[in-house]
Amino acid sequence: MSRLKQLETFVNIATRGGLTAAAKAEGVAPAIVGRRLDALEERLGVKLLVRTTRSVTLTQEGSAFLEDCQRLLTDLANAEASVSAGGIKATGHLAVTAPAGFGRRHVAPLVPRFREQHPDVTISLNLSDRVVDLAAEGFDCAVRVGELPDSSLVSVRLADNRRLCVAAPAYLQRHGSPQHPHELARFDCLTLTHDASQTRGWAFSLPLGANAEVVYLKPGGPLSCSDGEVLFDWCLAGYGIAWRSSWEVQAEVASGALVPLLEDFAAPPNGIYAVFAQRKHLPLRLRLWVDYLKQHYAQAGFWHEAH
Repeated sequence: MSRLKQLETFVNIATRGGLTAAAKAEGVAPAIVGRRLDALEERLGVKLLVRTTRSVTLTQEGSAFLEDCQRLLTDLANAEASVSAGGIKATGHLAVTAPAGFGRRHVAPLVPRFREQHPDVTISLNLSDRVVDLAAEGFDCAVRVGELPDSSLVSVRLADNRRLCVAAPAYLQRHGSPQHPHELARFDCLTLTHDASQTRGWAFSLPLGANAEVVYLKPGGPLSCSDGEVLFDWCLAGYGIAWRSSWEVQAEVASGALVPLLEDFAAPPNGIYAVFAQRKHLPLRLRLWVDYLKQHYAQAGFWHEAH
């Protein structure tokens, strides 16, 4: 029990920004919180936090350990909830947010199906490409695609996502296919405008001696747009090469409507995540929702189907 309490206290200190705030959340004196942290660091033999009179900062080891602790505590809460729930039905309201394009395709179709299984749960779905502040705006869960910023939120990886270059067969018949990412400069590339979120460019894994390094290229072309779905439609119509997420184009690649390019240079995949605030006990409706998404996204044919 003392070990678990040490982990809980460490997470509270790291996510709440200090010993005083953690002590207040746990209803104990700051000195007790400090002793728990000291005991944890002594037991592990590493420094997890650098403490000053004004703030605490995670060390490199502390940052990695925090992620493991959050996952462990979440799994424990889920295990307890699954036992204590027994035959209890999920009830209440579930507020979910997701990126617009991904949400339309791969979240919205699952919402009514989830509610069919849990009719005492009501659900609201917000689709927005801005990063929503879950706590401030009253959301229980966000689905996010790509790299996650450092955050006190808990994340559960639902699936892998990779970006790939694709083009319609008709475009490739007219213009040929690039054999190396640097050849993209000779082709019509369909790109996001500078005011869109994709600022670093198209990512590729290029050889660097015995290793590989992810590099970012910014190819140009005659057509650009701030909306990724428009780029997808232009690509499908044969107007050029686009760099899109696998969740968006996998069905068209499987059907032959789009052809993947430069696969030998594909960058490592990023993730699709469910994120939510750290809680001592997750509501049953939220736990079931995250499990529902993970179950469906793990199905082999899910990304190839129209939803």
